[in-house]
Amino acid sequence: MKKIGFLSFGHWSPSAHSQARSAADVLRQSIDLAVAAEELGVDGAYFRVHHFARQAASPFPLLAAIGARTSKIEIGTGVIDMRYENPLYMAEDAGAADLISAGRLQLGISRGSPEQVVEGWRLFGYNPAPGETDADMARRHTEAFLTVLGGEGFATPNPRPMFPNPPGLLRIEPHSEGLRDRIWWGSASNATAVWAAELGMNLQSSTLKNDETGEPLHVQQRKQIEAYREAYRKAGHTREPRVSVSRSIFALTDDLDRAYFGRDRGSRDQVGMLDDTTRAVFGRSYAAEPDELVKLLREDEAIQAADTLLLTIPNQLGVDYNAHVLDSILTHVAPELGWR
Repeated sequence: MKKIGFLSFGHWSPSAHSQARSAADVLRQSIDLAVAAEELGVDGAYFRVHHFARQAASPFPLLAAIGARTSKIEIGTGVIDMRYENPLYMAEDAGAADLISAGRLQLGISRGSPEQVVEGWRLFGYNPAPGETDADMARRHTEAFLTVLGGEGFATPNPRPMFPNPPGLLRIEPHSEGLRDRIWWGSASNATAVWAAELGMNLQSSTLKNDETGEPLHVQQRKQIEAYREAYRKAGHTREPRVSVSRSIFALTDDLDRAYFGRDRGSRDQVGMLDDTTRAVFGRSYAAEPDELVKLLREDEAIQAADTLLLTIPNQLGVDYNAHVLDSILTHVAPELGWR
């Protein structure tokens, strides 16, 4: 069995070819798709976070709205860029969204990827400390966030408060018990996967990864997952960790599928530079008739190693088509692979 979710980047465009032409379209359609996905039996609705872009940004209002409209599906992110976040305020938002959803929040966080503007986190008021990089700052924000999610009091109460306080130091409220165990780190390297394991986070590995060995993406990710699980075990954590990988997968079941994605049949991994110093491998798309798709996915070592698969969706094609994409995987592919 494998959990299957969708991952939306929440793009919108005023193009006549897009069914999501505004931020309002994306937000409302995201809620509708999560509702439809739950009815189909999809396990998770996840959303990417980018700033200064025509796509999903502040995730917590959307996650809370989905939590209020659904009852079973996991809701999450993949990922929130921690360079931009106030850990304490984020803990309040996350606690509220998790309580609204009755404990279904699965929050993916990370250092983030190259953004639309230069050092946008500075415009949000966050600056690396002397000697820190922006990646160091993201990890510092993350460690502070994880600490306050633990629920221990740390703030000295006012001796003359507006309202009566409980005894002792005060914690961030609202506190949602168990949320600390549902935080995921989006890792692009083996080293940060090990770091996430040591802190007891779950692991998200995307459709790209730092190219550390020159091997295909799925092989590098499988080795990353193995390193993560070994580090998690050595750290002495007792909870069973979760691992997700993201893929673009399309079962070609009708002429519309073939028109949209038939050209991806011959897709292969690509290698490129994320920045001046980081070489990355970008994963292929999978597009084929269901029987061929099953054969291809069986050979993906990272998918086999992970317990959760996030399907990246073309959200601008609308709710109905994306529900069809998800249903095709659940109906024609997942049972043949033993995922259902």
